[in-house]
Amino acid sequence: MNPTLTRLRTPVESGLAQTGNIFALFLDVFRKTFRRPFQVREFIEQSWFIASVSILPAALVAIPFGAVVALQTGSLIKQLGAENFTGATSVLATVQQAAPVVTALIIAGAAGSAVAADLGSRTIREEIDAMEVLGIDPIQRLVVPRVLGMMLVAFLLNGMVSVVGICGGYFFNVGLQGGTPGAYLASFSALAQIPDLVIGEIKALIFGVVAGVIAAYKGLHPKGGPKGVGDAVNQSVVITFLVLFFLNLILTLIYLQVVPAKGA
Repeated sequence: MNPTLTRLRTPVESGLAQTGNIFALFLDVFRKTFRRPFQVREFIEQSWFIASVSILPAALVAIPFGAVVALQTGSLIKQLGAENFTGATSVLATVQQAAPVVTALIIAGAAGSAVAADLGSRTIREEIDAMEVLGIDPIQRLVVPRVLGMMLVAFLLNGMVSVVGICGGYFFNVGLQGGTPGAYLASFSALAQIPDLVIGEIKALIFGVVAGVIAAYKGLHPKGGPKGVGDAVNQSVVITFLVLFFLNLILTLIYLQVVPAKGA
């Protein structure tokens, strides 16, 4: 066999093996979520911790996101002569796309890195091995509460980002572009529908699961001591970003095909 071909194939095989291991961890987490006893205290503590590192960055990112969407769509709609639909376009873009994307960024960057660093430090201190020796399942005890906490925080964070983004878009459209408040709100209520909000929340839940599982996997498998923990944190953030943006594309395509636009 050509050694060059072997060297080229090895990263692909490693990536496929890692993908399989992450999916196996996801199945393990799903199965052990319903196993008693459920770690209620750990779930509450992790949810609060994830929320504490995510809420402020999400709010600060949501304001410019909503402003950029409002300014860009407002300028384009004004060129087309359809100023009455500025509110609908900016708000729907925020609810369907901007809010889930911001949620993905914050969940992967802030919460996911924190989870990976926490589990990675436990792993290199051999706490995970000690738990297994004592007969304690680290997946049920540590991973499940963190994944569920990230799901809960992502679900709530998406709603908060949507509200902040809409308020920011309203301020910039009405204050800087001379939009009419009544027309802004009327066009939104005329074209928006409940599934627009539902798909955003579904995306947030899926993003929370994916970010939690990937962060947990990387945290449980660091290589090379403390430096390996840092590498695992970086890898978890990068991989999660790639997966979440790809999932956002897939979910958006499915939504646009399944749910018809209002009035269509």
